[in-house]
Amino acid sequence: MPATTLTARALLLDMDGTLVNSDAVVERCWRRWASREGLDPEAVLKVVHGRQGYATMAVLLPDRPMEQNHADNRAMLAEETADTDGVVPVTGARAFMDAIATLPHALVTSADEALARTRMTASGLRMPSVRVTAERVGASKPNPEGFLKGAAELGFAPADCIVFEDSEAGIAAGRAAGMRIVGVGTRAAALSPDAHVEDLTRLRVETAADGSIRLRIEAN
Repeated sequence: MPATTLTARALLLDMDGTLVNSDAVVERCWRRWASREGLDPEAVLKVVHGRQGYATMAVLLPDRPMEQNHADNRAMLAEETADTDGVVPVTGARAFMDAIATLPHALVTSADEALARTRMTASGLRMPSVRVTAERVGASKPNPEGFLKGAAELGFAPADCIVFEDSEAGIAAGRAAGMRIVGVGTRAAALSPDAHVEDLTRLRVETAADGSIRLRIEAN
């Protein structure tokens, strides 16, 4: 398969599974939660990625009071923030973040500010100056609010932005925002993104004469 080239004015980056591999922590914390709630941990792990915790809990326990979901979500965020064992950068993430340092980009994550800072730091990654974290949106992915807010803060139309995502909820959010998607990693492969890479070593970032961003995506 030949290389693909996508052109954009701005990039919107998910964190977990896209820049940071935090699966070990996510699985530990959610397995404990599933056990406390009498749920099958394997079934729970199939739906946790991409969403804020309270939204995942609402999917899994639809009759449960939302107040309890929000309370559990606060406890889960604290638990995840305290646990960095196994948190590492996605392969190629450091070089990719260096390559886009002077280009318009934002972090759009379902983590809150504290968790985002903890995981980016644990992975040795630069924290983008523009970021949309959990505290700044009223609805979790797959709602497009976070990506639309990120585009607006960067000053670009949705159609001029490319989203980097790994999860079903995140890819759905990017699509709902009217943006193109680069899927990252195994989870994204089956979700029909506009382009797919196994990791971030498969990308080359160039700047065109008009200031636009050119992403050259190598075939996997």
